[in-house]
Amino acid sequence: MLQTTAASGPESPTAIPHAEGVSNDEFRAAMARLAAGVILVTARDPDEGPHGGDVGMTATAFVSVSLDPPLVMVSLRNGSRMDDLLAEEPMWGVSVLSENQRRIAGRFAMKGRVSDRLLFEDIAGTRGAVSGAVLVDGALATLECRTEQRVIAGDHTLVIGRVLAVDLPGDEGGPLMYFRGGYRQLG
Repeated sequence: MLQTTAASGPESPTAIPHAEGVSNDEFRAAMARLAAGVILVTARDPDEGPHGGDVGMTATAFVSVSLDPPLVMVSLRNGSRMDDLLAEEPMWGVSVLSENQRRIAGRFAMKGRVSDRLLFEDIAGTRGAVSGAVLVDGALATLECRTEQRVIAGDHTLVIGRVLAVDLPGDEGGPLMYFRGGYRQLG
């Protein structure tokens, strides 16, 4: 028997609760009430073109894991371009986006988006000296990481990276936040 929630019709696959009784819709709605900072994860794909190519992805599931050694974790959808790349390439970068970088976040979060080359075309950034990844100019902070561990967790992979370099280019403005399905400003 197909069970539904008020938010979805009888044909919606997300309305079917998992064995534990929570549907995808219910879980998404609960998690949408948790505000999160927005980052851009970047890496260099050496197989893309004669000089390699840049790949980027917006993420909100990013946390500090350890101070000693300095470790961070990002959650990537299994089979995504970034997940596939970081399974092969251990070096990557993170740009903690500021409230005035909503356009960058939206661009790299689009489904069915244009090529990575076009996504990076007019983004002001510098190439990380350690990772070779693009780090966005004007970000609140940038980190360069090397993958230490990958953990499969349901339909995502948790990538734990050792932080090899940090830059704090500026502290002007607040962070870009994601809350209730949209980008927000703190305050």
